[in-house]
Amino acid sequence: MRKHYIDNIRWITVVIVVIYHVIYMYNAEGVVGVVGRITDAKVQYWDIYQYITYPWFMVLLFIVSGISSRLYLDRHTDKEFVRSRTTKLLVPCTVGLFAFQFIQGIVNTGLSEVFIKEPDMPMVGRVIAVIASGIGVLWYIQMLWLFSMLLIPIRRIDKDRLWNLCGRTNLIAIILLSIPFYFAGQILNTPMIVVYRFGLYLFAFLAGYFIFSHDEVIEVLKKWFVPLMSAAIVLCVIFCTVYWGQNYADNPVYRSVPFLAYSYFASLAIIGGMARFGDMSTPFSEWMSKRSYGLYIFHYLGISAVGLYLAKPGLIPAPAAYLLSLTAGFGLAFILNAVICRLPFFKWAVLGIKNDK
Repeated sequence: MRKHYIDNIRWITVVIVVIYHVIYMYNAEGVVGVVGRITDAKVQYWDIYQYITYPWFMVLLFIVSGISSRLYLDRHTDKEFVRSRTTKLLVPCTVGLFAFQFIQGIVNTGLSEVFIKEPDMPMVGRVIAVIASGIGVLWYIQMLWLFSMLLIPIRRIDKDRLWNLCGRTNLIAIILLSIPFYFAGQILNTPMIVVYRFGLYLFAFLAGYFIFSHDEVIEVLKKWFVPLMSAAIVLCVIFCTVYWGQNYADNPVYRSVPFLAYSYFASLAIIGGMARFGDMSTPFSEWMSKRSYGLYIFHYLGISAVGLYLAKPGLIPAPAAYLLSLTAGFGLAFILNAVICRLPFFKWAVLGIKNDK
């Protein structure tokens, strides 16, 4: 049977990411590369949304991706897995950069003012900067493709011995797993582009594959959902209280105990809660599930374009900037998804949808 709660976690998390990026675009907490503060408020209290959501939403997506990889490989061969993941993930973040995402690169370089700061940059450098900046939110599918390729040799070495052992994971083991999760957050973090947290996200992906793909483990999370959610709420309050006003997306905050503990237990609580209460399908959830990937791929273009061309020059007031960014984040993403899905080359290059023969 299809695990509808996995689909629901995925599309709901993407919606949370879209809202996050709207608030992030105009944040007053020192996170760079965006428009930044556009209000006269001494304290932007709504920025707390970033602190509440940022620590866990990508960890959650990588755990879910690990679970989904196991479910896919239960029904398909390794070769089919490699082929499907390469088309779905690698093509959009390589070919797609030249086919479409360079547009995002133009907007991102405008936001960062890289060409203003480096007016003598040669044309070749400008082209490279635009293409590289076009990666944007595609960093997630870049890492996911890499982890998926690493999974194949890991599976061949493991031969399901570790996977079968992980099926006996109980609550104590799940809690103790927070210790290696913390240490994973300390390693393989790129110094400049802080979203590439290879240690943490690889651990989350493999935990999804080996541990949380077991129905028995999910039953544990369902049973202990209330204590897990209570722990997550307490850790959220601690994290937001300690680090409010600091750059939550960079070192040392994102390597701290409060950040990683909250990230871990919030992810477990959400999985347990959705498995317990959200394992259902409605026409709306099915509609969103089918479009969540396109929403993720395209949403930042509308948000950042409003920020660069309307909010940054001060052409619209702050409330309108937030509202238009939110509208553009969803609206333009759904429109682009609908259009590009109908264009044979572009649906392959940008969305990784295999062209029909």
